[in-house]
Amino acid sequence: MRPKRRLGQHFLTDPSILNRIVDALDPRPSDTVLEIGPGRGALTAILAGRAGTVVAIERDGDLVSHLRQSFPGVDLVAGDALALDWHEVVGHSDFLVIGNIPYNITSPLLDKALTPPRPRRCVFLVQREVGERIVAPPGSKIYGALSVGIQAVARAEVVFRVPAGAFQPPPKVDSVVLRLTPLEVPLIDDAALLVFRAVVTGLFGLRRKQLLRGIRQLTGWSADNAGAVLHAVGLDPTARPETVAPAAFVALTRELVDLGWSAD
Repeated sequence: MRPKRRLGQHFLTDPSILNRIVDALDPRPSDTVLEIGPGRGALTAILAGRAGTVVAIERDGDLVSHLRQSFPGVDLVAGDALALDWHEVVGHSDFLVIGNIPYNITSPLLDKALTPPRPRRCVFLVQREVGERIVAPPGSKIYGALSVGIQAVARAEVVFRVPAGAFQPPPKVDSVVLRLTPLEVPLIDDAALLVFRAVVTGLFGLRRKQLLRGIRQLTGWSADNAGAVLHAVGLDPTARPETVAPAAFVALTRELVDLGWSAD
């Protein structure tokens, strides 16, 4: 049961921290909870006593048999959480998600968690730097494409910090408990997510450049046409991407699409 470095395993055992993590998810007896990477089952034990149904996905085959013996009431699924269809695993679309996730799969796992149809609420232990970037406001040094992408579809909160020393073995950095609550009405339509991401990542890839030049490079349009787009959505052509709020990125995307731009 020793942590495996190749799987990015860092086990958390402090009961007070574990209970606070479950409190952040706030599962009720009527809820179904999907746990990503239960490990030795420290969170699983608390979830099993508070949620109506717990489904857990574990990649480490050595841990799966231990978990099945320890938690006969939990539905254990052996497999890769990134490869499996969570809705198929759970059996319906109304569920909560929780997990102490390996740092090396944080971005793709967050992307999967917020792919429609979205869970009702997610709580993840993530690297402190990543969590702070996700909740960063426009204008801050760490605000970027990740901040915009997540804030456009979910309310993101850093609930509390978890020091590296609370894990076995300790990672090199501290972690935070990140809570994501999908918005009832996302800022961007699900059908437009791909083009929205193309605009956001494209402009942040040129973050040292002003918006006018960024739009020109992204679209290949003239300065006049690019300036007209920015004027239509109320954005300063001399502003930089890190000052633009998620809602303004959405308005910019819609204007570009309406004028015929495609991310293809």
